[in-house]
Amino acid sequence: MGDEAAEQAGPTPDSTAEVEGTASDGASYWSAVQYNVAPYRTYNFFKQFRTTASNPNNFLKGVKWSPDGSCVLACSDDNSLRVFNLPYDDSGSPVNAPTPMEDSDSYEANLVVSEGESVYDYSWYPYMSASNPDLCVFATSTRDHPIHLWDANSGQLRCTYRAYDAMDEIAAAFSIGFNPNGNRIFAGYNKTIRVFEVHRPGRDFEQYSTTLGNKEGQPGIISSIAFSPSHSGMLAAGSYSQTSAIYREDNMELLYVLHGQEGGVTQVQFSKDGNYLYSGGRKDPYVLCWDVRKTVDIVYKLYRSCEGTNQRIQFDIEPLGRYLGTGGQDGLVHIYDLQTGEWVSSFQAALDTINGFGFHPFLPMAATSSGHRRYVGLDDSEEESISLSGDENCVSIWSFYSSTGEDTADGVLGN
Repeated sequence: MGDEAAEQAGPTPDSTAEVEGTASDGASYWSAVQYNVAPYRTYNFFKQFRTTASNPNNFLKGVKWSPDGSCVLACSDDNSLRVFNLPYDDSGSPVNAPTPMEDSDSYEANLVVSEGESVYDYSWYPYMSASNPDLCVFATSTRDHPIHLWDANSGQLRCTYRAYDAMDEIAAAFSIGFNPNGNRIFAGYNKTIRVFEVHRPGRDFEQYSTTLGNKEGQPGIISSIAFSPSHSGMLAAGSYSQTSAIYREDNMELLYVLHGQEGGVTQVQFSKDGNYLYSGGRKDPYVLCWDVRKTVDIVYKLYRSCEGTNQRIQFDIEPLGRYLGTGGQDGLVHIYDLQTGEWVSSFQAALDTINGFGFHPFLPMAATSSGHRRYVGLDDSEEESISLSGDENCVSIWSFYSSTGEDTADGVLGN
């Protein structure tokens, strides 16, 4: 099953053109977005995350848009991943769902995938397209399990990619990412990055050490991986050793090691032109900006509230590359101008920690996920422990307004 299924996951010229064309069409929408006006919530999901009696305080851990923008993938503490498709009308345009009751979700998840253990990381296939079922896949990395490639339509397991340690036991990847061409999966381990060919599932891989013989390099667990969108052949890796590093994709040659994060690095992301790298760390209140052409000093720091949580706090850069959005413990999403490093605006997205944030690939929309682990005292009743509002432990999709004061998504959403 594995070989045949993996062959379906390769990019095609048609699918590449479709994704690029869609992104360019959306540029006009993003250029008109007015960030100093708070967006409005288009969809909200919370009730379906609270149906498990064994885990009443189930919280979200992150959210990621599919590359074609047709759906959003959310990960929660119950070891599940849910796919929410954007509703479309007969003409293929997204539409607003009917206003839900306060105690109900906008609609049910289109797919629920249950993993056996805690999910470490997950990644969409870069050429994923809803119009081509063969390309609708995403990969997950789970504790004590190999890397899984899932069908985003049926929820079936397409294939697995297995790494083994010195004791010939399965080693779980702490981070995963597809390269821009979509033919390789890069996976982060302790002081090691392993590379799998997408078309060759199983236990065949290339292994690269992130540390050099003289103990230099990048030690620690590789917690995040990101590729330069400028096709420069560079990738960035973050480590729990509080370092970020830049490598060549073809031979994994170490180019730079960046020091300055106060906590273990939990996310790295390149700017749209590939000249800058942004990194965020655990319990570190700043997202750092690095110029990869001159890595001596930090360009600037972007504040976010995360000093009191061990969670990963996601940030994302809009499709035009001008603004960055990040969540935080205060329930706010902060928007920053990347040209100046200055704060632009913020909006209240939830009543608890915003741990996931992502801009839509081309529509003027964004997705957030919120929640954190709540500890209940011995004297607290069960009813009190699960008394949460619809603005806690939830996934929300937001729509922005234009610079003319009108709803940018008005025509797009068919209103």
